[in-house]
Amino acid sequence: MATLDVRNDSGGWLVLWLEPWGEDRWLRPGETFHVRSDYDGPAEAFEVERFDNDDDRAAGIENIAVYVNEGAVEVTDSAGTPLECGHQRPDEVGRKWDATRPKLEHPIPAGGPRRRFYAERGLTVTDRPTG
Repeated sequence: MATLDVRNDSGGWLVLWLEPWGEDRWLRPGETFHVRSDYDGPAEAFEVERFDNDDDRAAGIENIAVYVNEGAVEVTDSAGTPLECGHQRPDEVGRKWDATRPKLEHPIPAGGPRRRFYAERGLTVTDRPTG
């Protein structure tokens, strides 16, 4: 089993994007979330990438993508409580995303750094293994 701790050391929100599903979880300053995978193979279970979005940065929001390479995955808080997609997402962000989401025939993840990848291909990523 592999575990990755993600801590928000900024003064604003940190968005944890779980890829390839485009799932978001929002960390307040000082919070730590744990990403766990049951993968026990020869390669790394996760890849991590910080990325910038000018609009988010102006609003005091940082972004980090955790790419899950293999296995069932779960995100929990420090008490071990499982956290679902959209955890602590500010209401105004949800409304903005809903207003700008293209009307596609197939559902796609609500956000994430790879959202455009899915949208351009008309793909859906709704099924993911869970632990």
